[in-house]
Formats: sequence, structure tokens, C-alpha cells
Amino acid sequence: MGKIRRAIISVSDKTGVDDFARALSDLGVEILSTGGTAKKLRDSGIEVRDVSDYTGFPEILDGRVKTLHPKIHGGLLARRDIPEHMEQLKEHGIEPIDMVVVNLYPFEKTISKPDVTFPEAIENIDIGGPTMIRAAAKNFESVVVIVDPGDYDTVREEMVRLGGEVSYKTRVRLAQKVFALTSRYDAAIAGYLQKTIEESEQ
Repeated sequence: MGKIRRAIISVSDKTGVDDFARALSDLGVEILSTGGTAKKLRDSGIEVRDVSDYTGFPEILDGRVKTLHPKIHGGLLARRDIPEHMEQLKEHGIEPIDMVVVNLYPFEKTISKPDVTFPEAIENIDIGGPTMIRAAAKNFESVVVIVDPGDYDTVREEMVRLGGEVSYKTRVRLAQKVFALTSRYDAAIAGYLQKTIEESEQ
């Protein structure tokens, strides 16, 4: 575990994200971000480093590829207690990422619209978000992952109380929420596609 020094924030639901990011910044946490989230944080006066500046690679394919990069996933998946992992990060110019604050494209909300088109639904299948939160949740002893704005206050209070750290108990609870979320998310996508198949066969 250890002190949170670097966080990546990229959210669809921006409820409370500026206040949480400001609290992180006040605690000395460097913030990486993308697209609309980065703009919102900057508009709120919060210093942000663009993910594309960190990776050295621009967002491409209309934003489909933003965070799918070894400098992101190496920083998330490296175990801090394995010296070889940390040496490899140094060798490749990768900085550890200690926190992920991500919520996913609103697929279920999108498909609930009566006039939604199939291409619109498909475009709202999040790829980078689930990949990041699963990586962070797998490595929860080193990375705190937040997918629910309702957890901002708990994490902020712990970081203030524990000198920038987050407890093991909270890390495990947050990781469990990730896998529950991605399970539901994938089930919703599978269900939608199954319904599409059945309707096409009628």
C-alpha cells in the first residue's frame, strides 16, 4: 500500500468530481485526465496533466483509444512490493498510478431511450474504462479504484486522517465494487445483443 501520489480521473458522471479532485490536489496528488473531465477540472482551477502528454501518444479513433497504453496499464498493474516490477517501470519511463477514478459510459441509460439506434448503443460500450478499473482492482493493494461518486467522501476523509493513504479494508471494498459493476455492465451488453438477435430473427 502507501501514499497516493498520482491519480487518473476520467468520468462520465461528473457529480462531485471537481471537489474530490481539488481535495486530492491539496493533498499533493498529481492528476492525470482526459477529454471532458480534464476540461471540467481545469475550468474549476485544478491543475491537470493530460493523459496524452504523459503517454506521448494522442487520443485517436474519435477518442476510442485514450488510455489503452503501457504507460497507463504498467503504472496500474506494477506491484510495488516486487523490485523487478519497479525496475521495469523505471526502465520504460513509467510512473506508478496509485488511484483510478472512473465511471463508465452509460450503456444502460443509452439503450433505455426509445429512439436509440444500434450504432449509438454500440458506441456507448466502454472499453478503456473497464480495462483500467479491472487492472486497478486486481492490484488493489497498490491502487485505489473509485467507480462511485458516493465513495469520494470516505476516501477523502481516510486520506486526510491517514496522511495520504487509504486503508486495506476500504481498498478491498472498492475493488469488489468494480467487479460487481463490470459483471452487471457486461451482462447488460450481452442482453442487449441477444435481444437484437432475437428481434432480427422474427
